Amino acid sequence: MKTKYFFLTLLLVFICGSSVKAQYVLQDVYPSLTFNATTECVTAPDAANRLFVVSQKGIIYVLNMNVNPPTMKVFLDISSRVSSSSLGSEVGLLGLAFHPSYTTNRYFFVDFTNTPSGGSLTSYIARYEVSPTNPDSALRSTETIFLTQAQPYSNHNGGKVAFGPDGYLYISFGDGGSGGDPQGNGQNRATFLGKILRIDVNTPSPGGPLYSIPPTNPYFGSTAYKQEIFSYGMRNPWKFSFDLPTGRLWCADVGQSAREEVDIIVSGGNYGWNVMEGNICYSPSSGCDTSGKIKPIVDYGRTDCTSITGGYVVRSSPQLPQLEGQYVLGDYGTKKVFAISYNGVTATSTLLLTASSAISSWGVDKSNNVYACTYASAGKLLRLVDTRVGVENLGNIVPDQYYLLQNYPNPFNPATKITFALPQSGNATLVVYDNAGKIVQTLVNNENLNSGTYTREFNAVNLSSGVYYYKLTTNNFSETKKMLLVK
Repeated sequence: MKTKYFFLTLLLVFICGSSVKAQYVLQDVYPSLTFNATTECVTAPDAANRLFVVSQKGIIYVLNMNVNPPTMKVFLDISSRVSSSSLGSEVGLLGLAFHPSYTTNRYFFVDFTNTPSGGSLTSYIARYEVSPTNPDSALRSTETIFLTQAQPYSNHNGGKVAFGPDGYLYISFGDGGSGGDPQGNGQNRATFLGKILRIDVNTPSPGGPLYSIPPTNPYFGSTAYKQEIFSYGMRNPWKFSFDLPTGRLWCADVGQSAREEVDIIVSGGNYGWNVMEGNICYSPSSGCDTSGKIKPIVDYGRTDCTSITGGYVVRSSPQLPQLEGQYVLGDYGTKKVFAISYNGVTATSTLLLTASSAISSWGVDKSNNVYACTYASAGKLLRLVDTRVGVENLGNIVPDQYYLLQNYPNPFNPATKITFALPQSGNATLVVYDNAGKIVQTLVNNENLNSGTYTREFNAVNLSSGVYYYKLTTNNFSETKKMLLVK
């Protein structure tokens, strides 16, 4: 009887613990492709199966996803038009958005910074057209500037542009830069800085700019505030995205020195900066006025995040069924990847993995696969994969790091699968031990394996119920995990 309850307790521990939590990895599915300082990754609203990857240097690449590996071409090169940028800077080509009617008007919009002759650093929202004869090539000569904003400092330029389900163009600008919002732009509704804007690019204003103000904007018709403002009190809203089924606008706002936050953006919302940083007071450091300010649904301390990179809500992803409806994001500094589950009232954040490279952006392809973009001189496009979904389908994908995954299923009877990855060729050993430390089975015996992802089956048909351990050893890596056999 005691044995029965012992194993029942163990079973509950495993069920409530990490065993039922899907194991996630970032796979380098296209090892031959690299990108210099990626800042954005989007698809176009057409029938073509393509990804567009933006380099901060001023180049947009188009990837044909119908072949493996995808072919890559230069879609647009405006490197001579954007600010000279080095790795780690916050200037350059920062955002890309295709017009909802792209298939007929061939329009797309970008956000870039430049310093005009004799002028100061400026953000530009510009429209370009795609060639009518070559859909993989944009016409640089069609540049049309819709909106500009002088930048007092080189950081906190925001840079995200995206069309909402309402057909309007949304634009994010940081607070102007430096540290602590010295100009007070976050709470100043007479400036674009520290805001998310919304404009109608389809209807020029008579005698005015090439866009008009949507009549549903919160300050439409105002003479005191910028009518383009949709929300304010932002520090550096580097990435935002729309979740179409719910209509929610998600935004990850980069913090100052203590908190990183994720917000649900609503019309006219004040998100607190620089009075608040996340859920805490910033200026003053205590006793600040929180009235009328919308707090984030999640804020992270410095052990989890130092420079947040917003992503997307997972929808119908073949690789991520357990994350359906959850918002996936990462962090540039800690390299951690999280998923947020939100029911409209409460939010729960779960750590999925820690990447090996800084994450600067996220993307979703036409098949709803989710990608993390790493920021380096030879950055990668990494697919987020749940290894419980057909681990065999990982094939010969070259991983970007060593890992040993939790076996699946777990608990098991009598067989289970163990997956591991080698980023480089070398000898590997995978051994299973019982609870007394005795080897019960050797699954990989000092084999020389090529780089890749491997799965081995452990069959315990002749073994007794209990806890077992499996250990992967290579020249550069060693890790042990436990599993539970219940008969």
